[in-house]
Amino acid sequence: MNRLEATRALSKWFGDDAVIASLGHPAYDLFTAGDRDANFYTWGSMGLASSIGLGLAMAQPDRRVIVLDGDGSLLMNLGSLATIGWVQPKNLVLIVWDNALYGTTGGQDTATAHGADLAAAAEAMGIRAVATVRSLDELTAAAARVDGAPGPWVIIAKVSENSPTSKPTLDYVLIKQRFMKAMGQ
Repeated sequence: MNRLEATRALSKWFGDDAVIASLGHPAYDLFTAGDRDANFYTWGSMGLASSIGLGLAMAQPDRRVIVLDGDGSLLMNLGSLATIGWVQPKNLVLIVWDNALYGTTGGQDTATAHGADLAAAAEAMGIRAVATVRSLDELTAAAARVDGAPGPWVIIAKVSENSPTSKPTLDYVLIKQRFMKAMGQ
């Protein structure tokens, strides 16, 4: 499965949930799959989508928060997994698009191309609800399991690259304002 197919497959499942998208391709694919006010696109913040999502999940415990991250971004901030494992936010779902590449910076290998296992890292940090998926069927089945059990969840989705997608606005103030309105702030 490629990342855009996977994002499109989940877009209806998101419902009214807050979705935080890591910079670069996760944000581009989310925008292409269906822009909406409850999508928060990050810019210039590689490695921080999981931390932003964690903060929102803690601030709004009655709202499900979904983070779409990349393997390279998460590798830059593995400490977020330790905090997620410690805090145990039941409303947080971290989906990691693992293509084993730093796609936004030129296609260099990430550590997952050489054996690093993000699912094992999440489990080692105390996150009990962890899945690795390799197909759209497995991804939608994992999403269905999320609906039936509290988190935090970490889903490592092994994906391939896809064709270039559209980019959301770079107006971070507009992104913030519309997202805050969608969150009732």
